Amino acid sequence: MKKIYLDNAATTPLREEVIQTMIAVLQNDFGNPSSTHSFGRSAKSIIETSRKTIAKYLNCSAQEIIFTSNATEGTNWILREMVKSNGIKKIITSKIEHHATLYTVLNLQKEFGIEVEYISVLPNGNLDLFDFERKLDDKIPTLVTLMHVNNEIGTLINLDSVAAICQKYNVIFHCDTVQSIGKVTIDLQKIPLDFLVASAHKFHGPKGIGFAFIRKNTPIQPMLYGGEQEKGLRAGTEAVHQIAGLAKAFEIANEQLVDETNYITELKSYCIEKLQANFDGIIVNGENTFYNILNVLLPFSEEKTALILFNLDMKGIAVSRGSACQSGSVKPSHVLAEFLSSENIKKPSLRISFSHYNTKEEIDLLIESLKTI
Repeated sequence: MKKIYLDNAATTPLREEVIQTMIAVLQNDFGNPSSTHSFGRSAKSIIETSRKTIAKYLNCSAQEIIFTSNATEGTNWILREMVKSNGIKKIITSKIEHHATLYTVLNLQKEFGIEVEYISVLPNGNLDLFDFERKLDDKIPTLVTLMHVNNEIGTLINLDSVAAICQKYNVIFHCDTVQSIGKVTIDLQKIPLDFLVASAHKFHGPKGIGFAFIRKNTPIQPMLYGGEQEKGLRAGTEAVHQIAGLAKAFEIANEQLVDETNYITELKSYCIEKLQANFDGIIVNGENTFYNILNVLLPFSEEKTALILFNLDMKGIAVSRGSACQSGSVKPSHVLAEFLSSENIKKPSLRISFSHYNTKEEIDLLIESLKTI
């Protein structure tokens, strides 16, 4: 049975070049990067070269890139430190953020009593930027935390506009770019955001490694104390092979960006056409969505909702009802609940997310499998 992976918003398969890069480092560059002998210097060189590679494609300084285990870690660290050590009294976010952001904000509200405001979500799943600007006040130390691309429905914010609004009101801007980085060009010389977080496994790199961009001269206290690794901000011996894999994945993603974007965009359009041709009443959740994420409401009965993923999995097809971080949950998606009607929220909505490894033939097999259900 041919297996079909259409859940690339959850994680992505590693590129062969990334695997080979990591194997080479594991075999040859096992030295501790903090050691001064040749083994350590070689490992340290890989880390710093990787840092420069990432900085090159983001058009920022290598000193502004800090390696983390993932974006969740980066988000927790940045939001907590901004409130705990930098006097932030108010956070503005939305209720359709990833739970890494939402739960951190709720915990900070409980622990420090900060004010939290949520931007309204429009009926099409996008954020109301007029409501966003109404909530800003340059007299209160404020942090804005918004994701670039929503991980469940693929709606996206205009990064340039939001960053410019934040700059206008002199507020800190933290952006979760997990779903977009490596899939679009982000120029940090032109976009005045303060913090950015990313995870390698979303752009065909390894799990367990990510990075945070921290704008130069932005004060932040260390995440972990101990050694002087990562500019003294994250103590602990670095996972050199993971960092090398991240950098290789990021390099290839950016070099192949135009071709892969065009290919995936066409694949998503093909999938929508096939779904609409075979299922009357299908609804695409969200408008103006990112090119590799498709969230569709299927005109199936409520009773079939619970079994649809099981049936597809039995046929070797991997898709998702929402964030993989919520897998196993019987609760409706917190994202869809913000804008779908009470009737539609009960119907099955599938998130189909694509990569350059997918094909039209795989889409055809998905459609045929859905027809049998």
